[in-house]
Amino acid sequence: MKAAFIVFDQMTALDFIGFYDPLTRLKSMDFMPKFHWQICSFCEDVSDIQDLRFNPDSFKQPLGDFDLLVVPGGYGSRSLQHNEEFIAWIKTAAPVPLKASVCTGSLLLGAAGFLKGKRATTHPNAYEELKRYCGEVSHQRVVDAGDIVTARGVTSSIDLGLYLVERISGKDSRNEIAKQMDYPYGF
Repeated sequence: MKAAFIVFDQMTALDFIGFYDPLTRLKSMDFMPKFHWQICSFCEDVSDIQDLRFNPDSFKQPLGDFDLLVVPGGYGSRSLQHNEEFIAWIKTAAPVPLKASVCTGSLLLGAAGFLKGKRATTHPNAYEELKRYCGEVSHQRVVDAGDIVTARGVTSSIDLGLYLVERISGKDSRNEIAKQMDYPYGF
């Protein structure tokens, strides 16, 4: 399985790390030794809202060859949802069978047309913004709409990561990874 983890300037680092940690444990804990990922960006120089720097593996490369795409949120998503070049790049992920987002990352999936007619969630401060992109805004912490999974605010990123682990590799993998992370919630 190949995953694309999206990063962008002015994202929230914990949105990214929250899903990154449990998902990459699929490989490091030997549940899925062939789980591979790339950190993908639309630009070479990426830093979060506090100036934490990220070094993408690729930039401006098409995203259609991945099995999983995960998009964090953060301040930068508010302008990127209106950036035609960025959204055209995200749209290259159309063939990806499973797409996910945390927080306002759902605005980016929505702007790319992936949430049309679906239930989705985002940070509560962005519910109104999300309405234009999806069929129904949900207040649930994690919303599974089949080929799209969205999560609320920053702390739900770990929940999303563990949810995706269970969806990809099963409940036993999720429980073992959560135990190793000392994550006591959601059982």
